[in-house]
Amino acid sequence: MTQHFISPVNAVTPQGILKNVSITVNEGKIVSVLPCPHLSNEPLPWAVPAFIDLHIHGAGGFGPEQGTMQSLLDMSAVLARQAVAAFCPTLYCAHPAKLADLLHNLVPALGKETGAKIIGFHLEGPFISPLKPGVMKPQDIAPANLEDFKQIYEAAQGHISIVTLAPEIPHIEPVIQFCLDHHITVQAGHTNATYEQMQHAFDLGVRRVIHFGNAMSGLHQRAPGVVGAVLNNPQISCEVIADGKHIHPALLTLLKRVKPIAQITAVTDALRPTGQPSGPFYANGEEVILQEGLWKRKQDGVTAGSALTLAGAFFQLCQAGYTPQEAAICTGTNAAKLLGLPAPQLAPGSVANFVLLDVNATPKVIFLNGKLIKI
Repeated sequence: MTQHFISPVNAVTPQGILKNVSITVNEGKIVSVLPCPHLSNEPLPWAVPAFIDLHIHGAGGFGPEQGTMQSLLDMSAVLARQAVAAFCPTLYCAHPAKLADLLHNLVPALGKETGAKIIGFHLEGPFISPLKPGVMKPQDIAPANLEDFKQIYEAAQGHISIVTLAPEIPHIEPVIQFCLDHHITVQAGHTNATYEQMQHAFDLGVRRVIHFGNAMSGLHQRAPGVVGAVLNNPQISCEVIADGKHIHPALLTLLKRVKPIAQITAVTDALRPTGQPSGPFYANGEEVILQEGLWKRKQDGVTAGSALTLAGAFFQLCQAGYTPQEAAICTGTNAAKLLGLPAPQLAPGSVANFVLLDVNATPKVIFLNGKLIKI
């Protein structure tokens, strides 16, 4: 019989925050979460439900851009050591035929992972605005075309979970409708939409935006843009790259004040070399360098993505005024609800899916799918 005792800790549970408790895990399931007999005067680590990342390009030097089943399985193993229970491998813009080929090669990995579970793919493009490319290569941005998207969908064998697109570009409406008909989450991103165009997108069924504040039309007193549309509509959810760099920590706090916690999902947007022990470092076929916690394209210094982990996002959210329970909702629960998955929770009778974080949000003990993960 395999039994583990984790004590003393502060635990984020469905009933709220339980302080100074002991967690017992037996045969992969949480047996009890009970008060410890003695109070500790030292800062206690936090036991938090495992994370779910809906927007991540890679980890540890592995990612879907490599185009092999093994690359995804290796990425899954790395993410397990970061307490990620499940993730959506995120693909960059590419010509539709190239995307189809890439997905055809990646699909066999699904179901074979032994680490973090692969939920389904997140396509960041290719139907985005050339005016808001971010780090996407202009030649990889494609005009919206439903037949092209159908080719991509068939290559993925139905395993597309999320599509990011610009809702203002010509001929995008049939693509949006196809996604909704096939239970694919549609989110606006890399978009220069006006406030009015975003209202129309909401009417079409777009209910979410990617990496809030980045690669989208900003807030102006006479042109509220995508940012204004999101802030003004509590029913619209948003991704946030909660590294304190992609958006200012004050904006993380503002989001909490104007939007329900249920509408805020923390993601990493982490690039393939995140956690890679040595360079050179490449992402989307281009060399990147790490500067002040951000990956930047070496040739021109354009921000290419984050080096964030969801444990780090949990810490940043708490620093921005979120309670640990709110931070846990943003780093796991909301992602699960969005895609109709069971959310990891720290409760008796549940499969052990949680992480013990020290005061610096560094994972110390990880259980995923009932297994103790070697860090």
